[in-house]
Amino acid sequence: MNNSSRSMWSPLKEPLYRSLWIAAVISNVGSFMQEVGSAWLMTSLVKTPLLVALLQTAAYLPYFILAVPSGAFADVIDKRKMLLIGQIWMLVASLSLGILSINGLMSPWILLGLTFMLAVGGAITGPAWNAAIPDLVPKEKLESAIALGSVGYNAARGVGAAIGGLAVAAFGPGPVFMLNALSFVGVLLVFFKWKPSQKAPSTIPREQMVGAIKAGFRFVRHSPLLKAVLVRSGAYAACTSAMWGLLPLIAREELHLDSPLSYGMLLAVFGAGTLLGAAILPGLRRRISLDEVTAVGTVLFAGAMLGLAFASNLVTAGLFMIGAGVSWIVVNSCLSMGAQKAAPAWVRARALACHILVFLGTFAVTSAMWGQLAVYTGLDVPLLIASALLMLTLFLSKPFPMGIAEHIDTTMSDHWTDPKRVSDPHPNHGPVLITVEYLIDPCKLLDFKTAMTELSIQRRRDGAFQWHLFCDVSRPERHVEIFMVDSWAEHMRQHERVTVSDRLIEEKVNSFHTGEKHPTVGHFINAYLPPELIKAMSIEESDCI
Repeated sequence: MNNSSRSMWSPLKEPLYRSLWIAAVISNVGSFMQEVGSAWLMTSLVKTPLLVALLQTAAYLPYFILAVPSGAFADVIDKRKMLLIGQIWMLVASLSLGILSINGLMSPWILLGLTFMLAVGGAITGPAWNAAIPDLVPKEKLESAIALGSVGYNAARGVGAAIGGLAVAAFGPGPVFMLNALSFVGVLLVFFKWKPSQKAPSTIPREQMVGAIKAGFRFVRHSPLLKAVLVRSGAYAACTSAMWGLLPLIAREELHLDSPLSYGMLLAVFGAGTLLGAAILPGLRRRISLDEVTAVGTVLFAGAMLGLAFASNLVTAGLFMIGAGVSWIVVNSCLSMGAQKAAPAWVRARALACHILVFLGTFAVTSAMWGQLAVYTGLDVPLLIASALLMLTLFLSKPFPMGIAEHIDTTMSDHWTDPKRVSDPHPNHGPVLITVEYLIDPCKLLDFKTAMTELSIQRRRDGAFQWHLFCDVSRPERHVEIFMVDSWAEHMRQHERVTVSDRLIEEKVNSFHTGEKHPTVGHFINAYLPPELIKAMSIEESDCI
């Protein structure tokens, strides 16, 4: 890979990505202005740590509820529609917040409710936006594009926090909420003009929503890399949410910040830390693995929370917030990269939605838990406990490694040939049984079984609900692999889902076959046509006898 491809800024040479990136940065500036306004407004309305921490819960709980359905819709229907719907929804929610605040009609519970509604739009938009990135840049620029997305997001955090603090101090929260509503207009204009490339028409019926959601969960269940990303994401979110859930009260009660501008500056320093992290991330990635980079970031955030627990003024706290900012972009970029590399195009939005669900869902739940703990112990104890727990997550790197992301190629391979058949079965007819017959040298049987175990994960991940390997008792060298899928349409989708990495696994398995020809493949379908299909095909029962 050349140096230009490695440059973090190289994706901005792609016109479409550049337009969307700039629009997203502007929108995120507005969102973080609103975050400052909401936090300061809540601490003005109430001093209870639980209610203040519930702002984080309200901001992230919708992702737990809606991320996966939104991802399925984006994969199956249209990413652009999801992006437009989400942006319009957030514009309306933010506008409502502004109108109610300006007219003095705001209460803690109304603020929580509208924050929740605003986050619903984010949950609708998030999976589609993340899944669209690989469509906007060449493959060699994907890692830089993901890192640059994090840079834009966190730079917006710093700028938005500083401007938001100044604006709240000068005008109050209501006008800030109105400015956030205005920030969505630019994104909407770009999305209206964006015309995603059209996929080649498929003869296979489109997945239904329920089936698409099931397929997404099945893929995650049988993807070791995605499971590793989800576990590591959940652990990081559970610990770091202590700082975010309690930060507004820490600013007021522990650091004695008496204006929203001071609070905004604290968040701006965090944003500066993320820019520093973005600057050093490419160098770290060239030298050490994803797991090692994640470990460095984890230690940094643990130290930042430990320091913040004892900080007594803005300057000291700001130093620790810089470390937290570096950690935030380093760890989240690595987690996002692992999730992106694990998911092929057909399931990308659903896989990334599961990542969002785990990270932000955990954030929502644990923010409330840390807030409740602070009611009984004060603000320092949750930070100390969270820091210690975050250090313990370092031990997750061995059972849940992310380093395998370096060797996965999810480019579609399209190397499966269509099965021979006299006529096309009905797409919903099933289940379908596929058999593959191998002749194996008994001396290599152990290595063959090891390779088949890896292949079984692929079969299940791409659609099989059963998989088995059998040995012929009369001919020990003869082995038959069988796997079953729900329907003929689902099996034909399997043909479209195989990746380059899948092909390499199959080639490894086939290398053990000693027959003169390739392993023999057979396709069998349920001999009994389901009654609903008989009716749909207008086949009389007498015609089937």
